[in-house]
Amino acid sequence: MTESVAMQALARLVPPGSRVLDLGCGDGAMLDYLQRERGCTGYGVEIADANVLACVRRGVQVLQLNLDEGLALFEDNSFDVVLQIDTLQHLRNAETMLRETARVGRTGVVAFPNFAHWPNRLSILRGRMPVTRRLPYQWYDTPNIRVGTYKDFEVLAHKNSLRILESFGLQGGRQVRWLPNARASTAVFHFEHA
Repeated sequence: MTESVAMQALARLVPPGSRVLDLGCGDGAMLDYLQRERGCTGYGVEIADANVLACVRRGVQVLQLNLDEGLALFEDNSFDVVLQIDTLQHLRNAETMLRETARVGRTGVVAFPNFAHWPNRLSILRGRMPVTRRLPYQWYDTPNIRVGTYKDFEVLAHKNSLRILESFGLQGGRQVRWLPNARASTAVFHFEHA
């Protein structure tokens, strides 16, 4: 799946003109796309110096913060949409950050590598941790501090009183709605506080 196809699929979950907070925004590509193509405004949050500089060069407003310290500087419902695209699996306080996402945003969008994708399952059956395009690291050098599945997130959302508005998988440039836990390398959820 190309990055632009994934970006377009995720952008469809963000209403035009929304005020957006992009947590772990990387180089700001997603927020830049939302500003140009969907008329959105907002901020990115990033910790890495090089990514903060890339955001500034793109014209994306960015705050350099450590997400493991929370989002206390934002009031409730400060944003229409809060994004966590490939961020949740890097956080030590993933559940707390999920609740914070629901607190500061009217809705949230989370996307993360789906560890239950069938090639990953096959690797585990062979006795090895998966190394795929979506999970390109060896077990000892991965930046991911946790792994999760599509089904795991459904349980976590329910536990935290989040209502899933839409969910699907992404694989090979297309949305996967039938058996996404097994057939998609990326899990995507759009949710709100119940």
